[in-house]
Formats: sequence, structure tokens, C-alpha cells
Amino acid sequence: MGMTGPAGGTGGRRGRGTRRAPMSEINVTPLVDVMLVLLIIFMITAPLLASAVPIDLPESRAKPVETEDQEPVQLSINGDDTLFIGEEVVPEAELPARLDAIARENQGQDRPRQIMLRADKGLDYGRVMRVMGELNRAGLTRISLVTTGAAGESSTATAVTDGSETAP
Repeated sequence: MGMTGPAGGTGGRRGRGTRRAPMSEINVTPLVDVMLVLLIIFMITAPLLASAVPIDLPESRAKPVETEDQEPVQLSINGDDTLFIGEEVVPEAELPARLDAIARENQGQDRPRQIMLRADKGLDYGRVMRVMGELNRAGLTRISLVTTGAAGESSTATAVTDGSETAP
């Protein structure tokens, strides 16, 4: 019974003079390592990308709107009627002045700044409409209403309004 060595021969001499056949297998271990590292990075950073203001958003079957280069302003109203711009609490009396300042920042641009309005689903409809009226008064007419997906998933679906017309 003959044995086959690593060079594919039958018990030949080892050392110099023997040639090894090229390896025709792909080593996938580095690929798996990189993919696992990327998975861990995305698992850690994905929750951090969500807004820090906890709001119970309503569900919708609206399609998500593609984002633009400029970062939209996050305007949030939580369940206890507290207003936030980004993560900063804004008193009701200061809201018109703050919205006017945001509108003035983008006065030279061809499109007004996009506002992402996040409101708790338990809020009074009139309360949300008063905030939208203040946005419209300040000239911020590109308003996106942020909701969760219909199946309860945490994806963000938005409906964009441009004053009285619907923007693409």
C-alpha cells in the first residue's frame, strides 16, 4: 500500500527539489473575520443613529423619502407635550424665534430646510397642527412627518408636505 505525500507523489524525497502544486482553495477566514467586525460595528452604531428623544410614533404604510445632502432639523413633541429641536428642550414661547432663526440660516438657498416632525401618537391633533402652523409661518414648508412602519418595525417612513402641494 503506497502513501501519498503533500506534493502528490508516492513517497518521494522531501526537501529541496520537490515542487508543491499551487493551492486552488480560497482562504475565507479573513473574509469572515472582516464581516463579523463590520456586523458588530453596525450593531453598536445603529441604535446610536436613532434620535435620543423617546417618542411613541404612529404607524404608517407610507414609503420612506430619500434624504438629501443637508441634515434635516429634528423637531419632536413627546407624550408630555415637551418640544425638542434636536435633543434640546425648547419652551413653547421660544419656538417662533427659534424657527425664524433656522429659516434665516437657509435664506440664500433655493429650497427651504427640511424639518422632520416627530410627534407622539397620543398627542392632540390640534397640538401638532399648531406646531406645523408655526413652521409654515416661519417659511419652513418642507415638513416630513416621521412614523414607524405598519408592522411595528423601527424603520422611518415619512410623508413630505410642501405647504399646500406635495413635494417629491
